Amino acid sequence: MWKPHDFNKQLCFSFAPFTPTTIPLSARIMKDIQSERDHRRINIKKVGVKNISYPVTVRDKSKKLQKTIATVNMYVNLPHQFKGTHMSRFIEILNQFHGDINMKSFHRILEEMKRKLQAQEAHMEIEFPYFLKKHTKEGSSIGVGEYLCKMHGSLTKKDDLILTVQVPISSPTPSQIVNGMPRSLGHWGVATISLRFKQFFWMEDIIQMVEDVTSHQLPWTKQDNHEDNRLTVEALAKALGRKLSTHLDIRWFSLTVENLSEGFNTFASLEWPEYGNNGAMTH
Repeated sequence: MWKPHDFNKQLCFSFAPFTPTTIPLSARIMKDIQSERDHRRINIKKVGVKNISYPVTVRDKSKKLQKTIATVNMYVNLPHQFKGTHMSRFIEILNQFHGDINMKSFHRILEEMKRKLQAQEAHMEIEFPYFLKKHTKEGSSIGVGEYLCKMHGSLTKKDDLILTVQVPISSPTPSQIVNGMPRSLGHWGVATISLRFKQFFWMEDIIQMVEDVTSHQLPWTKQDNHEDNRLTVEALAKALGRKLSTHLDIRWFSLTVENLSEGFNTFASLEWPEYGNNGAMTH
């Protein structure tokens, strides 16, 4: 039985001095996980950089070249034997082309991405505003139209390039108020066209083909019950589909027509050539 004056002795502990040898050698050596072999064989689907703001030069039918600012996304697949890649290499490859990015240079950029990054697949997306001078039927200039364009290129064993153009659709022509200010036309909606082509294709030609259908002088109210007087997403989508399918240099397209309504949008979309139940293309 212990006495009260022995209390401190009963709770006395001794501490050994801390030295590195106190910790086992195996615990002191940190594993280099990065250099270990990955036996799970897990491939990373996409690795890259995105939202790069970059100056580019695109082809202009009337002025030959047009300078604009693009948002660029670049990415590759990463095989299981690679733990990572140097992201700066994407920018280095982009800088090699000095902003001269077009449908022809896309393939060379994708090839360089595959070679430098040792990837099986390479992808690049650029989105940019394209400006086109607008004219009246009499030929006088009335301003500049802005169109959002996007090019998406992929390279595996073969390359694939899709060009997308958004074309605004104006509202029907309002009735003019006598001795008053004209009402704002605004935007009725937008037509988004994505296509693959057989050979070089001017963006101006795509825009013109779309506006041949979407430019109209329809009044706010129908004058009669004729189908041509109806401005609907279904009617415009079908008319655009008929127009684009007749062009010999277009081998595939998809399109969506949207009506920008208050609180919600309505849309209609189609694709050509269509695919049947057996997976075959149908024209």
